[in-house]
Amino acid sequence: MTRRDEIIKQAGLLFSLKGYSAVSMRDIAKSLDIKAASLYNHLPSKQAILEAIVLNLANTFVNHIHDVNQNPSFSTRQKLSEIIQQHIDLSLHQPESVAVLNTEWIHLNGEALDKFKAKRFRYEQELREIIKYGIQEQSITKRDPEVILFSILSTLRTLNLWVAKRKHLTVEDLKADLETILLYGIIRQSDS
Repeated sequence: MTRRDEIIKQAGLLFSLKGYSAVSMRDIAKSLDIKAASLYNHLPSKQAILEAIVLNLANTFVNHIHDVNQNPSFSTRQKLSEIIQQHIDLSLHQPESVAVLNTEWIHLNGEALDKFKAKRFRYEQELREIIKYGIQEQSITKRDPEVILFSILSTLRTLNLWVAKRKHLTVEDLKADLETILLYGIIRQSDS
């Protein structure tokens, strides 16, 4: 890991704990046991650090969903499964970055904010396409695609907050149960 990567990782932790506005470059430097002036050798500003965290993770999400959506060998169910699994993996392995992406993006400025909004829109469009195609091919129950989109994204975007408090869950159980609930609901078909 480069010094730049260390700074970004530590800043992500601080931003996720205290919020972007409450953290100064001095705070980041102190937590790394270096002088604040040294930070500027690696990143020009706190805004640049936020941009690196948010845009890098947004790229990860967008590239993944695009690859999944374009894979002709994946069924709709497999596509949705891949998307859910990625959210779980990132929430478990990069919880600070996911937290910053979900809540601190509002502090982005100018071009970085525009880029983030475009990436978020593209991500939602890709997921919307998967859902609509699934409804069209009848592998997804005919429901309003926007309600399905909202339900899935609301759960996945807050997963990092919820999972941090559930230490008793195994990764395997979380992946199996969350996917099953999001894709099939909670009522047994014979009971409906």
